[in-house]
Amino acid sequence: MADKTSRLAGNAAGKWYVDSSCIGCGLCSSTAPDIFTLGDEGQALVTRQPETAGEIELATQALNDCPVQSIGNDGE
Repeated sequence: MADKTSRLAGNAAGKWYVDSSCIGCGLCSSTAPDIFTLGDEGQALVTRQPETAGEIELATQALNDCPVQSIGNDGE
């Protein structure tokens, strides 16, 4: 489970985030490329908070499929 206290600084403000346990596998950015991207440090970041039902569905799929559970949706 992602830890909001370890949230990466490059995440867009909002409840969705990636934490420091990210291994940079790229699964989230391929699942929801409008929401997630790989940053310069090789870890994923939330570039834009999901807004529509479709975007939330894709972000949730990425969260559920993340092999190291680095994606959270309980941030602020």
